[in-house]
Amino acid sequence: MDMIKIIKPGLLTTIQDNGRIGFQRYGIPVAGAMDDFAFRVANILVGNDEHEAVLEATFMGPIIEIGFDGFIAITGANMSPKLNEKNIHMWRSIEVHKGDQLSLSGAIEGLRTYIAFGGGIGVPEIMKSKSTYVRGSLGGYNGRKLMEGDEIPIDASKSKAKVGRYISPGYIPRYNNNNVVRVVLGPQDDHFSPEAIETFLNSEYKITAEADRMGYRLEGPKLTHVKGPDIISDGIVSGSVQVPGHGSPIVMMADRQTTGGYTKIATVISPDLPIMAQMGPGDTVRFKKVSVEESQNILFEYEEIISNIKYRVENSFIIQETDKLYNITIKKL
Repeated sequence: MDMIKIIKPGLLTTIQDNGRIGFQRYGIPVAGAMDDFAFRVANILVGNDEHEAVLEATFMGPIIEIGFDGFIAITGANMSPKLNEKNIHMWRSIEVHKGDQLSLSGAIEGLRTYIAFGGGIGVPEIMKSKSTYVRGSLGGYNGRKLMEGDEIPIDASKSKAKVGRYISPGYIPRYNNNNVVRVVLGPQDDHFSPEAIETFLNSEYKITAEADRMGYRLEGPKLTHVKGPDIISDGIVSGSVQVPGHGSPIVMMADRQTTGGYTKIATVISPDLPIMAQMGPGDTVRFKKVSVEESQNILFEYEEIISNIKYRVENSFIIQETDKLYNITIKKL
């Protein structure tokens, strides 16, 4: 099997797929990629299954020695990627060769970058997932973040990637320091007064330094309970907004615990979690209420966008004429 070698690991680079689904009842966190959109598109661009494992780099990217001939794609935060010291494009398939060096630096827009490899990452699945859960030393590469000298297997022989695949600029997200994130109220919104809910929906909250893959602690107007703050522990989903007794919200993310005993005033809808994933300490967020029905429609639209991206990528081809390159896409009827 082919390999990549980690020359410099960056701040926090881990192997992630769509997570360890179906094991929360046993106390096993889901983990998985924080930014579902960037993660899935990276895989689409190199012909992988959408949920194949990728590298997720946070804030500062790695330097990697490529040990195969094939393709990669880089999506998410802009970490100024270079191949052999030359700038390369993001959000498209890039041809690489054995001995090449891929380098990423600090994020200049967004927080998390995803690197997909044509054929996928060849680490073993643990509980049906290759995702790294660092707190539990589970999955990925020896259950930890990547370190200098690590050699990661790549199934390049299984690659279905093709040169020049890219997504239309209109699909590429822009990462801002101030965002509106949509939520569905509950399941314990009845533990808060109407005034507290209004405060939550009409205030700006800052992400504090206590923000990681497990959750984002927010700083802003305090939320007062009328019941609680403790409840009988129940399930925690990605996007749950817990409010402990101190009144400051905490948005639970990919590495969240499986259950919790604090009231949850709301839940961030799934299509907006990638927005949160690309935000970091000092960034600010406002919450907007949507109904369950609205959230379902938004999710449908989100999946349609990814489906359209996949169709365009899989049904386009390259025509090269001397020094000009054309990308042709077959449209749906």
